[in-house]
Amino acid sequence: MSARASAGGSGASRIVRGALAGVSRLWLVALLVAAWEVGARAAADDFFPPPSQIVQALHEIWFSGPAGRFFLTDKALDDFGPSLAHLFAGWAIAAVAGVVLGVVIGRWRALGDVLEPVLQFGRAVPPPTLIPFLLAVLDLGAPMQITTIVFGVIWPVLLNTIDGVRTVDRLALDTARVFGISGPLRLRRVILPAAAPKIFAGLRVSLGFALILMVISELVGSASGIGAHLTTAQQSFQMAEMWAGIVLLGVLGCLFNLVFVLVERRMLAWHGGARRLAS
Repeated sequence: MSARASAGGSGASRIVRGALAGVSRLWLVALLVAAWEVGARAAADDFFPPPSQIVQALHEIWFSGPAGRFFLTDKALDDFGPSLAHLFAGWAIAAVAGVVLGVVIGRWRALGDVLEPVLQFGRAVPPPTLIPFLLAVLDLGAPMQITTIVFGVIWPVLLNTIDGVRTVDRLALDTARVFGISGPLRLRRVILPAAAPKIFAGLRVSLGFALILMVISELVGSASGIGAHLTTAQQSFQMAEMWAGIVLLGVLGCLFNLVFVLVERRMLAWHGGARRLAS
């Protein structure tokens, strides 16, 4: 009983310490927001509204709907739906294509050597520069936006997968081969688990890129979405509404990263345990 109580107490203390650590990290954010509020009100500059006005605009534009719709307004559904659909569609396509191509290129080094110049050139091309070409070929709409996201997002996933596959322990591969494990099973049980940390690192970086490219593609090629809202607000000099969109994108980015980190920790929990045992 005492051992259980001790374990429960230690678990509770860890939760309390984690909560206190999280709160302690927020003091700088609170200080910056307070300074922003005071400075904006003192300056009385229409282009630099105080946070209180921005929060009010956030509420009125997107979060003043009925409780049955989680307080989402009609505009929230019109903006969030297309934006998030394009973001996750482009990210998912790039993730699948990047992992598959990365495994193939990583396993066949000769192929990787041949494609290396192409990969380096493709990675160096800024994705927004392709938007004029994509507009000419695909016109305005979802295909152009998703293609822009895919092109910009695939590189972190592809290159990290190649690197992860190439660094798989040769002894583990030889051992699997000695035990007669087939190629597909060897890929699933040895190669992908060993490369998973680097693959997840690429996926995490690519998710941030996907959010950025979603906004850029909507700024120039969409009549709906969060990016289109930014353009409309800027052109009509509704600065509080424009800043509300910027803040919303920042919150979405933090939320996406938080959820991804939680999923990554759960999926790779075995990896941390294996490293601790090895050390």
